[in-house]
Amino acid sequence: MIDHLRQKGLEVDPVCRVLELSPSTYFARKKRPKSARRLRDETLMPLIEEIHAKSGGTYGARRITRALRRKGVVVARCTVERLMAELCLEGVIRGRRRRTTVPEPSAPHYLLRGPAMGLPASGAGMTGPPCRTHGPGGWCHQLRRHRQTAD
Repeated sequence: MIDHLRQKGLEVDPVCRVLELSPSTYFARKKRPKSARRLRDETLMPLIEEIHAKSGGTYGARRITRALRRKGVVVARCTVERLMAELCLEGVIRGRRRRTTVPEPSAPHYLLRGPAMGLPASGAGMTGPPCRTHGPGGWCHQLRRHRQTAD
C-alpha cells in the first residue's frame, strides 16, 4: 500500500505516520528477502490456476492436490486451500450451497425466558440436576426439561 501511495507522489514518512508505523520498519521490510514459504507459494500459484482452469473451474482443493501429486509436486491440502482462497478460486459445490442466515427478529429464540415462551423466568419450577457451570437457573440448563415443565 505504501508503495502504491509513493507512486502517486506521497512521501513515506507522512503515510507511515497516518498508519502509525515506523518508517524504519517499512524500509526494513522492503530489504528483507521473501520467505521460503512465499517463494514456494509463488511457484504453486500458477500450477493451481492452470489445473483449476483445465478442469473448467470444477476442481476443489482435494482434487487439485491430487492432480499436483500426480505431476510430482508434493503439497499439503491445507496449502492448496490457503492458496485457492488467496487466488479467489473455488471448486463446484455439490448439492445446496452453504449459506449463513440472517436471523429474523420476529422468530422465536428457544433459549429465551419468560411468559411469552411459556418458560419460567428463572430456575423456579425446573426439575433435574442443576447445570454444573451456571447453577440451577443457568441459561444452559437442559432445554428438554424446560419444555417438559412448560407443557
